[in-house]
Amino acid sequence: MATVTPPWAYTLQLPHDPRAPGVARQTLRTVLAAHGMGGGWVAEAAEAVAGEMVVNAYLHSDGPYTLRLRSMEPDRLRVSVWDGNPDIPPPFRGAPAADAAPHEERGRGLRIVEAYADRLGAYPLGDGGLFGEGGGKLLWAECRGG
Repeated sequence: MATVTPPWAYTLQLPHDPRAPGVARQTLRTVLAAHGMGGGWVAEAAEAVAGEMVVNAYLHSDGPYTLRLRSMEPDRLRVSVWDGNPDIPPPFRGAPAADAAPHEERGRGLRIVEAYADRLGAYPLGDGGLFGEGGGKLLWAECRGG
């Protein structure tokens, strides 16, 4: 069976539904396994990063959001998430994520993204959006093999 070598990209449009982050994580696992990236550090890092990013898109936006997976090299993956909320969280704009108090139920996800990602960034999208749905932002994080 022939395999697709990088570069490749997959885009998954997700509804504002509490099940969507789980669908996104399962899709990520399937894509990485299909490209022979399913068992190592990149897969672990990408699943943690994508999981946190899509959960945040669900929690902090009111509409659909999009997960994009892109590999430009065999052991490097860029995970991107678009949502309609224009607010860019601190680590994606160069500031450290705030520490969550020990008793808080939320607030640790961005620390997880910082810990697993080799690089990260963001693009404000103005009024056009990624697929014409409206403005918002595109957050991205790169995970590389060790």
